[in-house]
Amino acid sequence: MRGNDHLQRHGIGMTSQRTRERLIERLYEEGLSNPHVLEVIRRTPRHLFVDEALAHRAYEDTALPIGHNQTISQPYIVGRMTELLLAAGPLDKVLEIGTGCGYQTAVLAQLVERVFTVERIQALQDRAKERLAELNLRNVVYRWGDGWEGWSALAPYNGIMVTAAAAEVPQALLDQLAIGGRLVIPVGAGDEQELLLIVREEDGFSRHVLDAVRFVPLLQGPLL
Repeated sequence: MRGNDHLQRHGIGMTSQRTRERLIERLYEEGLSNPHVLEVIRRTPRHLFVDEALAHRAYEDTALPIGHNQTISQPYIVGRMTELLLAAGPLDKVLEIGTGCGYQTAVLAQLVERVFTVERIQALQDRAKERLAELNLRNVVYRWGDGWEGWSALAPYNGIMVTAAAAEVPQALLDQLAIGGRLVIPVGAGDEQELLLIVREEDGFSRHVLDAVRFVPLLQGPLL
């Protein structure tokens, strides 16, 4: 929830405002409806989170490679998962599994009080840190480690978002979810992936199967 002035300054330049507005219109037509989420996507400079050679495609509604066999998620999926996380109201403490290039992190940081983000590929997270600092987004805490383990030292979390597909829901993440907390996670392998919303109730968990999705796999073990 920081850094708006810096975001505005980075906003125009190599990409026109018209290109951004076209993307937002498309996301709205595809079903995104939270005005706060749409506004954050509109003003967040996605071209800063991709390689310069792909920057001209930054405001297309498509996933793009970011190196290390990883991708930046398409804007619709970023918006969809963010809306699901926020659907029950404001969140003050969110765990993100998979920092990646930092784009989803940047979106979350403008909508919740604090983001705690875990990434197994140190080189990716180091670049993400630089980008978010450049945008003056200071309410993010980073950990290089195994996303399957979550971040137990700082649990529980009101929301958890996983940006890679797990073969099954990691038990550690369920354990680290606060009562009433929401977990948004893609589960499955290859073409057989589904987006799940899991809510921790007083006496267990409710699970909602949502969209068919396509994410890179959630791998175990940190890498330099």
